[in-house]
Amino acid sequence: MTDEPRRRDAAATRQALLDAATQLFAERGYDRTTVRDIATRAGVNQALLFRYFGSKEAMFAAAMAGRDLHEVEPGALLAKMLDHLLAPESTERRDQVLTALLRTLGTDDEAAKIRRRLTAGYVETLATLTDRPHAELRAELVLAWVFGISFLRGVAATPPLADADPALVRDLVLPAARVLLEDISSN
Repeated sequence: MTDEPRRRDAAATRQALLDAATQLFAERGYDRTTVRDIATRAGVNQALLFRYFGSKEAMFAAAMAGRDLHEVEPGALLAKMLDHLLAPESTERRDQVLTALLRTLGTDDEAAKIRRRLTAGYVETLATLTDRPHAELRAELVLAWVFGISFLRGVAATPPLADADPALVRDLVLPAARVLLEDISSN
């Protein structure tokens, strides 16, 4: 009987690390989560975390971001955010990300800096949708509203929002957000 080398699935390993990190950051916060804890939960050697992400900070950023903003057309960002935040099939992960981000509020550690960078990226992208004054403020108000909706729907599970049809919520939110942003690209 020959011993064949175990086949590795880089994408599955990377996803296992992301899932484990997201869970642990939500449970313990950034500071109390170690790379060893993440690797153990993912069932891999911690060297793989460094191979795929480079550092704990980069791991946190990847776990919180979910997707690269450069992959999304600015005009479609709000709709894609809402679709992701309202999608019933990703509730547990979404709630873990929100919880982990909430744990960074009021801190000035590396995780808080990463949260501020991620937020700034969303604000910057959404601000491109308007040529009106206070573009960044308008964008941040929309972002706060969208994250608030996600928090109340998922983490707090407040009715009627928690029970509402995702398509209905999206159809109600998008036009109102576009008014705030004054999305000139849709006129």
